[in-house]
Amino acid sequence: MNAKPRSAFNNFLSAFGLDWTLLLPALTISLLGILTMSTFGQGASLAPRQIILLGVAIIVYIGLSLFDMRFIRRTQVVLTLYFVSAVLLVFLLLLAHPVLGARAWFSLGPISFQPADLAKLTIIALLAKYFSRRHVEIRNFRHIIVSGAYTLLFVLLILVEPDMGNAIVFCALWLGMILVSGISKKHLLILGAIALIIASALWVVGLKPYQRARIVSFVNPAVDIHGAGYNAYQAKIAIGSGELFGKGIGYGTQSKLRFLPEYQTDFIFAAFAEEWGFVGVALLLLVYALLFTRLIQIARASATNFDSFFTIGVLMLFVAHMTMHIGINLGLLPVTGTTTAFMSSGGSHLVLEFALLGIVTSLARHGRGAVRSPNENEYLGP
Repeated sequence: MNAKPRSAFNNFLSAFGLDWTLLLPALTISLLGILTMSTFGQGASLAPRQIILLGVAIIVYIGLSLFDMRFIRRTQVVLTLYFVSAVLLVFLLLLAHPVLGARAWFSLGPISFQPADLAKLTIIALLAKYFSRRHVEIRNFRHIIVSGAYTLLFVLLILVEPDMGNAIVFCALWLGMILVSGISKKHLLILGAIALIIASALWVVGLKPYQRARIVSFVNPAVDIHGAGYNAYQAKIAIGSGELFGKGIGYGTQSKLRFLPEYQTDFIFAAFAEEWGFVGVALLLLVYALLFTRLIQIARASATNFDSFFTIGVLMLFVAHMTMHIGINLGLLPVTGTTTAFMSSGGSHLVLEFALLGIVTSLARHGRGAVRSPNENEYLGP
C-alpha cells in the first residue's frame, strides 16, 4: 500500500535533482534541534530565527543541487577559495569585535557570518583536489607535509581568534582524509609524535589561562565546579536526569531554567537528552547514522577521485563536529564551544552544512556515467 506513494515522492524529489536520503535526515535533525531550543512562549527563544535560517539553508541546498558544481574541481577555483578564506580570517582578526572573548564572527546587524565555515568548505575541496591523484603516493611523507601546511595556515589563524573547537575540527578533518588516503603506520607514529610536541608547546605558550582551566576541569571537574567545570557538570546533570524516556518536550528544567548555559548551541545535545531521554538519543544517533551511511554510499559510487574525496571530507566534518559535541556534553572531552551538525542554533554553520550536501548531490548527479579524466584529477603542491 505504501510502495506507490514512496515511489512518487522519490520521483518528485529526483525530478528536481534532490537526494531525499540526504535531505530528510538533515532536515529531521534540524527540526529536532528547533524543538529543543524552543521555549513554547515561556521566554526568549532562538527557535523562530532558526526556522527562517533553516528555510534559507534548504533553498541553498536546492540551488546547489540543481546547479552543475563540477567546476569546483578546477585548481583555479580551489586556490581562489583558499585565498578568499585566508583573507577573511585575517580581516576577522583585524576588524571584528570580540564576542564572548573571541573574534570569530563578522556581524552586520542581526546577521553574523563565521569565516571559519567558508574555510571548512575550502579545506575539504583543497584536500580532495590534492589527494584525488596523489592518494596512491601518500606513503611519500612529503604529501602529508604539504597537505598539512595548507591546513595549518587556517588552524593558526583560527587559534589566534581564539577558537580552539574549530581548530581541532580542522585538524580532525585533515587527519581523517589522510587516514582514508592510506597513510603508513610509520608515518602515523611520526604524526603522533609531532602532535604531542605541538600540544606540549601549546600548553606552555599557546593556550589562554581560561583554556588551560577548562582542560584541568575536564580531568577533575570538582576542582572548579562553580567556574570552569560548571558547564560540563550541568550538562551531565541534564543528560542523567533525562533517564529512559526524558522529561518531555519543553520540560527540560536544566535548560529551560537556564542552569545549563548555551543550551541552544554548545550544549544542545544535553538539552535534547534531558527532554527525550535515552530512547530519544538513540533515535537521534540513528538518524545521524542514516545520513553518514548515505554519504559513504555516494563516496563509493563517485565518478571521480575528487568527488569521492570531497564526499568523504564532508562526512569527516560532520562526524568531527558530532563526536566532539557529544563528547563535550558527556564530559569525555574538554569544553571548547563546539556545535553539532544541523542541530545547534546558528545560521552560518547550518547554511554551510546544507550547502555541502547540495554540492555532494550535484557532483553525484552530474557524475553519473562520467569517465575519469586526468584534468579532473589534478593536484596541488610539488
